[in-house]
Amino acid sequence: MPLLYTIGKLTVAPALRLAFRPTVEGLEHIPDTGGAIFAGNHLSVADELFLGTVVPRHLAFWAKSEYFKGTGPKGALSKHVLTGLGAIPVERAGGRAALSAFDAAIPVLKAGDLVAVYPEGTRSPDGRLYRGRTGAVRLAVAAGVPVIPVGMTGTDKAQPIGTRVPRPGRAKITIRFGKPLDFTGRSDDRTSLREMTDEVMAEIQKLTGQEYVPRYAPPRAHSATPGDAPA
Repeated sequence: MPLLYTIGKLTVAPALRLAFRPTVEGLEHIPDTGGAIFAGNHLSVADELFLGTVVPRHLAFWAKSEYFKGTGPKGALSKHVLTGLGAIPVERAGGRAALSAFDAAIPVLKAGDLVAVYPEGTRSPDGRLYRGRTGAVRLAVAAGVPVIPVGMTGTDKAQPIGTRVPRPGRAKITIRFGKPLDFTGRSDDRTSLREMTDEVMAEIQKLTGQEYVPRYAPPRAHSATPGDAPA
């Protein structure tokens, strides 16, 4: 586990647990060893904080590449923090540039680490669950690891879009982990990737009870956060 991540587990994580007292269900579905992808719904920028707080192992989040390319003291600090946390840069523009995130994530997963991805690609603008993008299952098939569905509720109330930090007392936060989905041997053609992604989103919906919207979430200016999936 990276040093900075370890420091966060010893400081930030206990503070969040004490302040918010999140309810956690399904921890038995998290493997003690071996690679896996956590695929969750995305309500708030706080999702990453709470997911990292309750998962006992290191989680590598996908983070947009701009966070690694900033200039000046702020840019240097951002790059230092994300690198120290073990984040994986991803090009949000998509296409061949986005493949660098897969190239970086596959050896991480094959080495036995965990990667967190948000298939919706952006935070939900209205609390509903939107159609998932296929990047998470494409990565799972390529790396030969399972996908663990994650359902969060309450984070959008604790830290609504536009606020800087989560605030205690606004909502009860619940984090549920589903049974791992094994896609070993499944084809990686477009039709199969779509079917597998829909399976993942269906499991997430069962965990959250959100209304499902069978279309992609509308893009929001500056809405990308760590873990957002490319196409």
